Amino acid sequence: MNSVRCSRLAASLACLLLSFSVATSATKVNKHKPWIETTYHGIVTENDVTVLLDPPLIALDKDAPLRYAGEICGFRIHGQNVPFEAVMVDKTTGEGVLRAKESMDCELQKEYTFTIQAYDCGEGPEGENMKKSHKANVHIQVNDVNEYSPVFKEKSYKATVIEGKKYDSILRVEAIDADCSPQYSQICSYEIVTPNVPFTIDKDGFIKNTEKVNYSKDRQYKLAVTAYDCGKKRSTEDVLVKINIKPTCKPGWQGWNKRIEYEPGTGSLALFPSMHLETCDEPVTFIQATIELETSHIGKGCDRETYSEKSLHRLCGVASGTVDLLPSPSSSTNWTVGLPTDNGHDSDEVFEFNGTQAVKIPDGILTTSSEEPLTISVWMRHGPGAGIQGEKETILCNSDKRDMNRHHYSLYVHNCRLVFLFRQNPSESENFRPAEFHWKIDQVCDKEWHHYVLNVDIPTVALFVDGVAHDPFLVTEDYPLHHSKIQTQLVVGACWQGGEFRMAQFYHGSLAGLMVQTGKIESKKVIDCLYTCKEGLDLFDSENLDKSMKVHFNPTQSLLILEGNDIEKFDKSIQHVSYLNSRQFPTPGIRQLKITTSVKCFNEETCITIPDVEGYIMVLQPDEPKISLSGIDHFARAASEFESDEGVPLFPELKIISTVTREVEPEGEDEDEPTVQESMISEEIMHNLDMCEVSVLGDELNTEQESFDVVQSQLRQRGMEMSNSSTGMIITGVDTMANYEEMLHLIRYRNWNSESLFERKFKLVCSELNGRYTSNEFSVEVNVIHTANRVEHPNHVLVQPEFVRPVHHASVDLSGHNLANPHPSTVVPSAATVVIVICVSFLVFMIILGVFRIRAAHQRTVRDQENGKENEMDWDDSALTITVNPMETYEDQHSSEEEEEEEEEESEEGDEEDDITSAESESSEEEGEQEDQQNVNRQQQLEWDDSTLTY
Repeated sequence: MNSVRCSRLAASLACLLLSFSVATSATKVNKHKPWIETTYHGIVTENDVTVLLDPPLIALDKDAPLRYAGEICGFRIHGQNVPFEAVMVDKTTGEGVLRAKESMDCELQKEYTFTIQAYDCGEGPEGENMKKSHKANVHIQVNDVNEYSPVFKEKSYKATVIEGKKYDSILRVEAIDADCSPQYSQICSYEIVTPNVPFTIDKDGFIKNTEKVNYSKDRQYKLAVTAYDCGKKRSTEDVLVKINIKPTCKPGWQGWNKRIEYEPGTGSLALFPSMHLETCDEPVTFIQATIELETSHIGKGCDRETYSEKSLHRLCGVASGTVDLLPSPSSSTNWTVGLPTDNGHDSDEVFEFNGTQAVKIPDGILTTSSEEPLTISVWMRHGPGAGIQGEKETILCNSDKRDMNRHHYSLYVHNCRLVFLFRQNPSESENFRPAEFHWKIDQVCDKEWHHYVLNVDIPTVALFVDGVAHDPFLVTEDYPLHHSKIQTQLVVGACWQGGEFRMAQFYHGSLAGLMVQTGKIESKKVIDCLYTCKEGLDLFDSENLDKSMKVHFNPTQSLLILEGNDIEKFDKSIQHVSYLNSRQFPTPGIRQLKITTSVKCFNEETCITIPDVEGYIMVLQPDEPKISLSGIDHFARAASEFESDEGVPLFPELKIISTVTREVEPEGEDEDEPTVQESMISEEIMHNLDMCEVSVLGDELNTEQESFDVVQSQLRQRGMEMSNSSTGMIITGVDTMANYEEMLHLIRYRNWNSESLFERKFKLVCSELNGRYTSNEFSVEVNVIHTANRVEHPNHVLVQPEFVRPVHHASVDLSGHNLANPHPSTVVPSAATVVIVICVSFLVFMIILGVFRIRAAHQRTVRDQENGKENEMDWDDSALTITVNPMETYEDQHSSEEEEEEEEEESEEGDEEDDITSAESESSEEEGEQEDQQNVNRQQQLEWDDSTLTY
């Protein structure tokens, strides 16, 4: 009907309207979109294509039961390379299935995710105006099939065990499975197929022995091991495990010597040049070795310079003015005389306090003020049970001398805590200020020597223990002291209670080197210098040490820790460990040495135990120096020189040398055995001195008329100090032998009332290292020459006194020259003829007598030279007029009459010698013999006898 209507051209517009109406009616037929679930989960088995979906794949359409519009024509999968397809089962019900395009392989891909969409059939068979549902997510999991067998990672395994040892694990075998699922890809168990072997394997593949194996019985075991996955599928091939049995091996350090000798002065000594670590083939991955040098028995903890603490302060750069409160007892420092000492130390005197001793420091030794800084340093050894629990143990205390018990400042130990009290002086302001500082440190009570330095600069006090700074854990404040005119008393080892007039708070322990410096505080550099050891562990050639090694030293270098992960590199590193003692004369003896080692294996656990290495370093006795003092040991001076302002130099030509005697090996193997003298050589060495003492032999000095003088400015310039007493003088301070020699040249002896003095004897001794090495005792005897008159001549020409008769007494100077008549007259007195006649008869006798005396004098001179007394008489004849009878020493053998005849004969000979030239006089044998005889007489005559002189 419509076509008829449309055939009419006149009704074309109506036809168009009718077509639009029909189309609108058809659209209204397919009103709804298909509907599916939002999410689907599916499973497909490996080697299969069927997918089991949950929920089932069904699409619904509300347009049903209309044909086409209510029917589902299919499903569409969205995604790239999705190996699945959706197949329509029933269009009317909307049921479909999902299946794989090809067989699945779980090992290639275990899961798939994509989207799916349903669409209806539209309005007709051509599918016009079809509608699509929303996109739903589909997750497909591929189920694994146990198709693969376990396979071992290695073709074979091998290990080595030591006989007689039971292992928790010898080695581990490991298999893998190519299946994709945990059930079939995991290895659930291992099994040793070889029967009757003393080994077992766990589920993780670790093999261990069930009993100790014996190398003599079996040297190797061959085990066949199989593996099972969790699907009970066995490996297609068993793996071979070889376990070698090794004879008993003891892990530890090998190639070291228990005794290591160190020769002083040789520098750094390698301690373990051939040592290596035996791990018995254990798979070591980490090694740590701790090398410890034990020196607590040496001095105050190690080999330090054994100068006095005061000398060390100077060497380390401490300013002058430091006061030693515990000096070695001497005539000038006698307040420590009664204290018990420990002589086991070669440095400062160590004083022992047992709770009953204390020493009062004399007034004027130390003056302090609360307004200026000060430094206190001390060596202390103190134990926990030293004193009564709860009691204060005072090291240093300054308190009221009388009436009251106020403590102005003190350093004490209280319950193993170090406390320093410093009260401020009276002031107008009554403000609180820090007054008491407490430190809680282990060193106070560990019974070891420690070095303590307190830098006091109120309101702060800095404590250094063994060079390490420690902060106080408690600081309390207090008011200033009240005004008082009471003097204070400084005490070491206790505190003086002035109100009770007794000592209290006694110290128990050892102290040494208690030094106080006022006006400044010490720098860290100086503090380190005072404590630093001169010996310790070292690493020579450290530049070539492997970079992977870790090295740790403690501050004193008595402890060294090496860490590494390679045995070969570790062995080379430990061979670099050395011992170094930089002292010129180290303390001989034993230094204990210990090495503690720990190792780890691949599982980061300790696998073997390395025994400790214990040995010792024997520091040999150094070549001891022989300090020799030499010079003029006997001389005479005029009394006027002793009484002058300058005095007389005691050691004008003193020489100080030091030598060591060393043994040398003879060169050549075929030479004869050397004698003792041939194998020892003496070498001069240079080192310091720290003390020289001049002692008076005989009566002590009378301070009202005698004294020692030295230029104080020269002493201060060199940092030396001098103490003087009636028994002598002491010069202290570390300095070179040359400087000491120069200072001793300046020592002069004065006696401004020398009328009754004829001789004085002195002794000089010098020492090094606080008395460790001492020189010889150099004695000097000084004679006082008393003369009849004292005429000073600038040209040192001596004149014969007018009241001495030249006929009977020949005046000679100390060189044996005739001074009475330097220009003899040619006129002979009338009495000369008689004298000549008398003397001729004795001429032969006098010649024989002269020869005899010359020979005797010569023999005595040779003997004196052999005894080292060639310098015994050094006569200074300047400005002296001495009248001597040259034959006076022969009085005991001849009468006075013979002496007169002899003198007359000499006068006659003097007249006869007027005609002899000076050259002939010098070559005259008789005159030479006479001069020798006079020299002998002068050497014998040490004390002048002027009884025969005419005044």
